[in-house]
Amino acid sequence: MQTVRELKKVFRSKFVLTLGGRLIALWLRLVHATTRMVNDPAEGYARVEGHYPAIVTLWHGQHFMVPLVKRKQDPFKALVSRSGDGHLNSVAAQALGVGVVRGSGGRNRSKTLTKGGISALKNLITCLRDGVGVVMTANVPKTGARECGLGVVTLAKLSGRPIIPAAYASSRRIDLDTWDKASINLPFGRAAFIIGDPIYVNREADDEELELMRQKVEAALNEATRKAYAALER
Repeated sequence: MQTVRELKKVFRSKFVLTLGGRLIALWLRLVHATTRMVNDPAEGYARVEGHYPAIVTLWHGQHFMVPLVKRKQDPFKALVSRSGDGHLNSVAAQALGVGVVRGSGGRNRSKTLTKGGISALKNLITCLRDGVGVVMTANVPKTGARECGLGVVTLAKLSGRPIIPAAYASSRRIDLDTWDKASINLPFGRAAFIIGDPIYVNREADDEELELMRQKVEAALNEATRKAYAALER
């Protein structure tokens, strides 16, 4: 048991997680370089031109390739959790040229505070105010894979910036049996990146309206995901 604990400690060390993050970045670059896009993301970007800076949101587990399909002229920062896995993702994102904001929301206020959600929200609002876009996943960790949380719509309300739902799907992938139904994208396949229409949230929105907007974002994400996978079948 002592050996197992020591091994866990090694694998959770900052050095190992940093190395892992850099290897993930190299893997994603390989996947991108050997993958053929079946749609032209430029068409989606053209449709949302004039709505930047924006809050680009995807389902957790389908967001890994975003740094490689975003436009170079659009600066973005990604919201990454404070967990050990978050450090792994943070290193990978930075290696791919995307800045990070650490922190995440929880199921209630106490969890949000302990996870740095409040400070992260303030940092994200500052980014948007300064012309830097935000990339974040819509669902609350450990909940339903396709259930949008209130975090993304709250950020849209407070910042006045639009939510842009998006989805990435690839033909060669490993679908994991995890809470988020994550997909590991593999090289030498086809892929689609779908960008939905901007969704604005009223700055005066009350709880009832926020819930309606949450449902609207959830539906838009599911539709973008459906279109992404459907494009692979053409």
